[in-house]
Amino acid sequence: MLEMQNALYIVPTPIGNREDITARACEVLKMADVICAEDTRHSLPLLESIGVKSPKLISFHDHNEAEKADRITAIIEEGNSVALISDAGTPMVSDPGYHLVAACVQKGIKVYPLPGPCAAITALCASGMPSDRFSFEGFLPVKEKALRDKLASLVTEERTMIFYEAPRRIFDTAKILAEVFGDRRVMVARELTKTFETKYYTTCDRLGEVLNEDPNVLKGEMVIVLAPYRKKDEDETITAEAKKMMELLSGELPPKKVCSLVAKMYDLRKNELYDYLLNHTDCQ
Repeated sequence: MLEMQNALYIVPTPIGNREDITARACEVLKMADVICAEDTRHSLPLLESIGVKSPKLISFHDHNEAEKADRITAIIEEGNSVALISDAGTPMVSDPGYHLVAACVQKGIKVYPLPGPCAAITALCASGMPSDRFSFEGFLPVKEKALRDKLASLVTEERTMIFYEAPRRIFDTAKILAEVFGDRRVMVARELTKTFETKYYTTCDRLGEVLNEDPNVLKGEMVIVLAPYRKKDEDETITAEAKKMMELLSGELPPKKVCSLVAKMYDLRKNELYDYLLNHTDCQ
């Protein structure tokens, strides 16, 4: 039997399929003196399903995390064990927990992280993208300019990139992905581990079209996995005349329009021109 300590236990919970919870996670949740839950109402059905009766729950979410960290560390210092869970997946992966763990570390309180479900890693494993190096970017900005700026800053990222996205925003995001990344490979995973799990394998410039073909696309949280930048010989394939034309047009037109015009004039690929444009400040 597990011997609980006066410590913080970070406990991942299923991202969809309840059977994905580990035996150790169940045991920790049954034996913990206190459970910190992102949404106590959401967590109760899961806790009941694994046999946790009358749990002592503390609401712990983005809006109260900082102020409750001191209270929870005090509970642990009084000799109690505390388990931290989020609504789904691993706490702190785009979920609350950072402030609490930092407070525990600062006060010398033991922290025990349990392995378990994580939507980002689950999607990466099924993406067909390089997994030796990857970057988790969390949720993308909501406003269009901030979204475009964020994605543009990642054009030359040489690691596979993983994003979370809400279904209501996926078409807006797909549009910007197409503008910024062109025919770069992308995979979008929806409803991971659930009955209607769906994965869309395509390119950024076709993503909106592919998503639109699925009438159920707006149901369920999504994970976007984007292929890394691979340096090509575009500097050599783009002629001096094309580079000069981009330099001239950049002072008058937005990058997307510049690349579209130059691509037609010199029979070049728009995404290669866009990559070149972003990496040469004198052409922006």
